[in-house]
Amino acid sequence: MNGLSTARRIVIKVGSALLVDEASGSVSRSWLSAFAADVARLRARGQQVLVVSSGAVALGRGRLGLGKGKLDLPQKQAAAAAGQSLLMHAWEQAFDPHKLTCAQVLLTRDDTETRERWLNGRATIETLLTCGLIPVVNENDTVATEEIRYGDNDRLAARVAQMIGADLLVLLSDVDGFYTADPRGNPDAEHIPLIEELTPQIEAMAGGANAGAGVGTGGMETKLAAVRIAGSAGCATLITLGSRSEPLKAVEDGARATLFTARETPAAAYKQWLAGSLATRGYLTVDDGAARALGSGKSLLAAGVRDVKGSFAKGDAVVIIDLAGAEIGRGVVRYEAAEAKQIKGLKSAEIEAALGYSAGAVLVHADDLALARR
Repeated sequence: MNGLSTARRIVIKVGSALLVDEASGSVSRSWLSAFAADVARLRARGQQVLVVSSGAVALGRGRLGLGKGKLDLPQKQAAAAAGQSLLMHAWEQAFDPHKLTCAQVLLTRDDTETRERWLNGRATIETLLTCGLIPVVNENDTVATEEIRYGDNDRLAARVAQMIGADLLVLLSDVDGFYTADPRGNPDAEHIPLIEELTPQIEAMAGGANAGAGVGTGGMETKLAAVRIAGSAGCATLITLGSRSEPLKAVEDGARATLFTARETPAAAYKQWLAGSLATRGYLTVDDGAARALGSGKSLLAAGVRDVKGSFAKGDAVVIIDLAGAEIGRGVVRYEAAEAKQIKGLKSAEIEAALGYSAGAVLVHADDLALARR
């Protein structure tokens, strides 16, 4: 059991140590070519794949002549700027033989934690996946400061998996799964193939970052943090050895890995979060037709809204009520309060004239709505 064959949407984190040859500072093209074939195999069977890729700073070092020493923040940002184009070119070249197109997505922590930017980022990535592209995500190191950056792509990958409702997060590591101790220093360490709960005992087994590698910032502790983030969104996590040729195929063929299961599906976890964790900022009163449509799983259109109360921004949560004042559900709104008041009751074709622009007729999408229990 590894989750790879059944996942509909997969996020794969690829670290610098896999992508960049430490001795030369250039792209490890043979590994990347084999990995691209691995991803193409998943795509051919109908699975959506997003890659979270490190490597810009490591590649930019050589371009700027910065050597292998520790970099300060301005040097990191300059190296990221110089290396990002090299990184994307490498990905494009790797996927091209398989007639797959990739797209660059640069994110900061604010993009995954601020609601409006989170919605915008999710919409962009969803569109890329729908169009058949492979998003290649990296932290936007050119603008992120130490105080507002993730610093490792394990946690960024988990946030992206959470954002897009992925079924499986794959962390390609320098070890072939989770052990009772660091196997590089403890020959008695035992491999654990399946973990269904992150207990304090499991967390105590995690070691530090890989001190033996010249690139990369993560370790097993950061991977467990990623497991926790992904699991809260209903996404399982697979940790396996990344240095193998076609590492995903190797796992499906029986190679060692560790699967951390999730208790719920991504959709169920998201709906539960919407229903109970978000503070609401306003109310939308809907007519009887809209109430029936919502009950049957449809989105809330502006045409069905009778009244708007509260002060909310795009991305805030609102309560949706019927004409009798009974709660129908709670959801994330796609227009701010003032705009919602302007377009209530309007059909799709009338929205642009009222606002000067249109983000569509949907005020609350069905995917962002948790219905109240009745």
